[in-house]
Amino acid sequence: MTATVFSRIIAGELPCAKVYEDDLVFAFMDAGQVNPGHVIVASRQPYETLMDADEVTARALMAAAWRIARAVQHAFAPAGMTVLQANKAAGWQTVPHLHLHVLPRHEGDGVDLTWPRKEPGLEKLKELAARIRLAD
Repeated sequence: MTATVFSRIIAGELPCAKVYEDDLVFAFMDAGQVNPGHVIVASRQPYETLMDADEVTARALMAAAWRIARAVQHAFAPAGMTVLQANKAAGWQTVPHLHLHVLPRHEGDGVDLTWPRKEPGLEKLKELAARIRLAD
C-alpha cells in the first residue's frame, strides 16, 4: 500500500497536533478544521477501509472516537457532534486510510450532509435485511 498523508503523520514524517494514541489508534487535529475541535481518529495500521480492518481495530477506533467526542464536547461545548466514517471515493473517503472524523457542530456552520430518501416499503426492507443476514 502506498503511504498516505495519515500513515506519514503516524510515522512521525509529517508534523501534527496529536490528541491521542494507543497501540491501535492515532488521533490528531484535522489541519482543515471545519470547526474548532475537529479531530481525525485513524487506525495505526494502514487499512484502506473499515471493511479491510480487523474487528479489534474497528472496536478500538470507535472507543477512541467515543472518548475524544466526550472530550471535545467538554472542551468546546458545541451544539452538536457529527462522527463520520467514509469508505472509498463513492462513499466520500478522500484519504485511503481508515479514519473517522469527530466534528463539533454549530447551527449554520456550513456543513451539509444530504441524500435522497427512498421508502421501498416493509416487504422490500425485509428482503434487504435477509440478504445482509445471509452474507454475514
